[in-house]
Amino acid sequence: MIPSVLPTYNRAPLQFVKGEGAWLIEADGRRFLDLGAGIAVNALGHAHPALVQALTDQAQALWHVSNLYEIPQQQALADKLVEHTFADTVFFTNSGTESCELAVKMARKYFYDKGQPEKVEIITFDGSFHGRSSAGIAAAGSEKMTKGFGPLLGGFVHLTFGDLDGVTNAITENTAAIMIEPVQGEGGIRPVPDAELKALRQICDDNGLLLILDEVQCGVGRTGKLFAHEWAGITPDIMMVAKGIGGGFPLGAVLATEEAASGMVAGTHGSTYGGNPLGCAVGCAVIDHVANPDFLAEVNRKSGLLRQKLEGLIADHPEVFEEVRGSGMMLGIKCKATNIDVVNAGYDNQVVTVPAADNVIRLLPPLTLTEDDIAEATNRLDAAAKQVESQLEIA
Repeated sequence: MIPSVLPTYNRAPLQFVKGEGAWLIEADGRRFLDLGAGIAVNALGHAHPALVQALTDQAQALWHVSNLYEIPQQQALADKLVEHTFADTVFFTNSGTESCELAVKMARKYFYDKGQPEKVEIITFDGSFHGRSSAGIAAAGSEKMTKGFGPLLGGFVHLTFGDLDGVTNAITENTAAIMIEPVQGEGGIRPVPDAELKALRQICDDNGLLLILDEVQCGVGRTGKLFAHEWAGITPDIMMVAKGIGGGFPLGAVLATEEAASGMVAGTHGSTYGGNPLGCAVGCAVIDHVANPDFLAEVNRKSGLLRQKLEGLIADHPEVFEEVRGSGMMLGIKCKATNIDVVNAGYDNQVVTVPAADNVIRLLPPLTLTEDDIAEATNRLDAAAKQVESQLEIA
């Protein structure tokens, strides 16, 4: 008999009932150090006072009115995002998947309105993850994502990650845009080198294409800048955002330049819940904290300490771990042992990590992780590694 909750997840046998900062409390009272943050969602940790206050205040005033009317909280958050980024305009969604759908529509509508309706193709890269909607899985293109869900949405050209020559050769009269994650998350924490991001920006400029960046996982302070592309000193035309922007409340956005968004006039897109007062009130509180230069400086300082500890951990357990990759608080450990075994050993030692492709475990902790938390994380990951080593010896 099928369970009442559709069985599309392989869930760990854990029931978390409360969160405090970087800690999760299981129903039986055990305390787990959360290095996953809901897959890079809880940017300010669990039950952050400013987010609790923002949500409580707004919940006592107004929850939902729909986009038939002006929403002051939505305007306030849009203004903050425009102030702190390349963008001239923002559309609010509920998730990264929805942000991907609009980004694709926006790019194609741009060229349609410019009298170039043939420009519909978007170049993407292997190992990418852009959500699980029809556009998202078609953009990623992997068999794991697409098998059984045909016919797939057309108009995507899939290239090898890191193949700049392939990008140039793939451009035709039908090419509209290049879409890429500055740091692949699900793909195994694979950063795009700054030089390559600069080259992609130049290729778009030289060929009249739009650059779409997917910063759903790597944005909102995760890499130590407000958005990851800032490290390369470039700007996109369109950017997808979600996860950390709501600090745990479902919220996403598409940011764009005035030019790139020029085709999206009244009636071309919409959302019932997108930009609702509750989500935007929380989003304002998140941006007020994360966009602060002092906050980002602390993220960089603490992430440097965390990475140093992880390098030592790898040196101590060469049969389990291979290397650290990523930046800021978006780190991956490439494993020699099976990554799922490492994740499960972490659960046994009450530390939460997240598996990814390329036999990687992801560490995506709250950006508010403390030095004491980092020390405890190292201890618990060390214990998990020793457990895996003992299992390898038995095998």
